[in-house]
Amino acid sequence: MSDRKQRDASPHRGGREHGNRDAYTHRLRRMRDQSLKPPIDQGDDQPHAKPDYSLNCGWGRLIFGQTFADPETLITTLQAELPDRRDIAIYVRDPHVLLSNAPQDVFLDPSHTFRLTLATYRASRRSPKGFFVRRLTSQSDAEAINRIYASRGMVTVPPEFFWTQRDARSISYFVAEDDVTGEILGTVMGVDHYRAFDDPERGASLWCLAVDPQARQPGVGEALVRRLAEYFAARGSSFLDLSVMHDNDQAIALYEKLGFERVPFFTVKRKNPINETLYAGPDVDSDLNPYAKIIVKEARRRGIHVEVTDAEGGFFRLSHGGRSIHCRESLTELTSAVAMSICDDKAVTRRFVAAAGVRVPEQISADDGDNAIETFLDRHGKVVVKPARGEQGRGIAVGLSTPEDVTAAIETARSVSDAVLLEEYVAGNDLRLIVINYRLVAAAVRRPAFVVGDGRRAIRDLIEAQSRRRAAATGGESAIPLDAETERTIREAGYEVEAVLPEGEELQVRKTANLHTGGTIHDVTDSVHPTLVGAGVKAARAINIPVVGIDLMVKSPQEPDYAFIEANERPGLANHEPQPTAERFVDLLFPLSMPASVRQAVADSADLRG
Repeated sequence: MSDRKQRDASPHRGGREHGNRDAYTHRLRRMRDQSLKPPIDQGDDQPHAKPDYSLNCGWGRLIFGQTFADPETLITTLQAELPDRRDIAIYVRDPHVLLSNAPQDVFLDPSHTFRLTLATYRASRRSPKGFFVRRLTSQSDAEAINRIYASRGMVTVPPEFFWTQRDARSISYFVAEDDVTGEILGTVMGVDHYRAFDDPERGASLWCLAVDPQARQPGVGEALVRRLAEYFAARGSSFLDLSVMHDNDQAIALYEKLGFERVPFFTVKRKNPINETLYAGPDVDSDLNPYAKIIVKEARRRGIHVEVTDAEGGFFRLSHGGRSIHCRESLTELTSAVAMSICDDKAVTRRFVAAAGVRVPEQISADDGDNAIETFLDRHGKVVVKPARGEQGRGIAVGLSTPEDVTAAIETARSVSDAVLLEEYVAGNDLRLIVINYRLVAAAVRRPAFVVGDGRRAIRDLIEAQSRRRAAATGGESAIPLDAETERTIREAGYEVEAVLPEGEELQVRKTANLHTGGTIHDVTDSVHPTLVGAGVKAARAINIPVVGIDLMVKSPQEPDYAFIEANERPGLANHEPQPTAERFVDLLFPLSMPASVRQAVADSADLRG
């Protein structure tokens, strides 16, 4: 329910499970013509489900309430939940009676149950574009699933579970894989109730549907749900159930579109730290943005007092023992005014890090005059125009090659800052390094916004649709602006914004890779080259700033070549999950809030990274 690249040995190219649509449609019609029997009344002459049945799913157990004869046994089963797991009791009969038996231990999950009747399900006539759906087949698939789970705040699964502990007859995993890169874009898990516990109703259920928040292809979630529905329909299941949070309007709209209908079944969970937000009432951080919220949640988990001082601005105060620190997202009182002023002016930042031996691109001021600008453009061929002060990619134009474009970009940049810079254009990938306490915590490649053509919609419409997806995935923090820079990038590729992009064609619509302008972010922490790590730490020390995002332009995160771009004194820590950015941030502020053994492990790991 809700909450590369080894491929299947298939005769199809690349091992894809294409799933013959005609075959599925034929099976569904046959099932409908046979008029599947209604759920069986478990009388003495009817088959019975296994009693008191629970299924280990790695992240926790599914406890099938309809197989329990008395609430006491069900309560005892829920109380046996393992640490850091999330057990779910579903199809609970008389949940009010169950809760009255152990109100201190369990709670009624605020989710709705939806059901898809597979006899009347209609397969889509459209095939996924830019990706395909297949079964889980490899260790790298399992690692990608855990990465997506972590990015969505879901409980991860021990890797060995996928291969040695999973009941393969009962549990099925599907993944969506990018056609070009082989990246895993999403995942879903299904449970066959008949194979699991001899369910006389021959039901099935959908769990852990999760799409990578950085996925840019539309329809990944829908394709995964459809593939699972068709899989269970082919196996003779009568329905597919799922549970979804009552306020998840976007997911509910998708399920209703596919034909799911709400049914009156209830779910009960145990009270634990993972579930706390579901039963403890509104959070103090409910009005904070994702960048402040991730820190506040980690602080509360450790018992650190949180006082939100200005939710709209992302301000909060953390207090523990005799120490109290005021924060604005990842910016704290530990960052000096001098360090702030260095980061505030990109020209000043460049001088400081260059003096420390960090490689920086050549730069001039837009106030140096037309001759200097023309000479600079002739020398480098392409340039970047940026405000000397500003954030979130506002006013930046990249890859300009004509005097006219440079002049227009300077005027746009002046709307953000009076001082404007021209910088040597360095081709490559945008790498963000999160350095906390002068140690690397996370590294990620940031990619500019793309759209994928469908042969029907104009580029403008594709951008608006992609913006809605990015906003939904980032809590409203990411969207592609339809401004002069976007239009210039599109024209440079040979299109106009009202043109229809051919089906399957990718079009880059921004040059900058900022998250706030629709860019996506892809973790490379475990593979980043030591030279790049050293440059990031050296830049942080030159500025003397304890928490900073260092931006480098690199040929590859696995190669040593780079050029320093800028430093961000208030980096978005929420963009780098599952790396422990919030944990290391709180460690910096309150080092005694973590156990001594953890402090030593973090120190040893940091020493190894340099």
